[in-house]
Parts: sequence; structure tokens; C-alpha cells
Amino acid sequence: MDKLSHFNTQGEAHMVDVGAKSVTHRTAVSIGRIEMLDSTLEHIRSGNNKKGDVLGVARIAGIMGAKRTADLVPLCHPLALTKVEIDLVTQDEPPAVICTATVETRGQTGVEMEALNAVQITLLTIYDMCKAVDKGMRIEGVQLLEKRGGKSGTWRAG
Repeated sequence: MDKLSHFNTQGEAHMVDVGAKSVTHRTAVSIGRIEMLDSTLEHIRSGNNKKGDVLGVARIAGIMGAKRTADLVPLCHPLALTKVEIDLVTQDEPPAVICTATVETRGQTGVEMEALNAVQITLLTIYDMCKAVDKGMRIEGVQLLEKRGGKSGTWRAG
């Protein structure tokens, strides 16, 4: 296993120096889901929510989450993102909303954290907008599916 890059030789946390890395096109795709009651899913699908369009608001929140990742994760580099796409799909069994986030940049470091954060914020927003009718919703299965670009090339979840 490679050494953890966020620690210097003295074992202190530090931001990785990416200055010597090549600028490449980098992409990351992540996924997660929020499971809920059948009635909650029906509220989302019907648009019958006092706070508004749940999926529309959640999609915007996910985009904002990707853009603000460096403000939330202490050692992440602030990145100029070139694309953030949030795909939301409802599923009947078990009742859930599945979120897939695709994030891209041209830069010296990857966008895995931005893609993961986008999914989390999207799903948290769904929870926030629906918690009045279902406090038992569960966010599950958040993971990186794929990353492309950089020295390490392409990686896909197995």
C-alpha cells in the first residue's frame, strides 16, 4: 500500500503539493441512495411537498456541494470544476431515490471528493425536505464508482 499522502515525514497533516503534476482531464463518478417509506416516495414523485420540488432542489444542492467541497474537507484543494451532473432516479423496491454524480475538471488533482460530496449533499437535501413525513429515511451505499485521469489513470469499483 502506498503511503498516506496527507501526512508529511513527521506525521503531521498537510495539503499535498500538486504543483508538479500535469494538468489533465479528470472525472469522478459516485453513487448513493436514500431509502424511505412508500408514502414519502409518492410525495416526492407527485410534487406534493410543502417545501417545493424535492428533486430539483436536491439537484441544485448537489451541484453546490461539489463546488464547496474544499470548504468542508480540510485538505482538499479548491478546484475549478468544468462539469457537475446530478442524476436522480426513483426506485419502487425498496422505495428510494438513487443519486449519481459526475464531476469533471482540467487540473492537477482529481475530483473524487467533489463527486462523493455532491452525492451526500443531494441525499441530505432530500432528507431535509422530507423529514416532516419520514424521519426514518436512510442514506446508504455512498461510494466512488469510477475515476479517470491523472498519473494513476482509470479506476473502477469492483
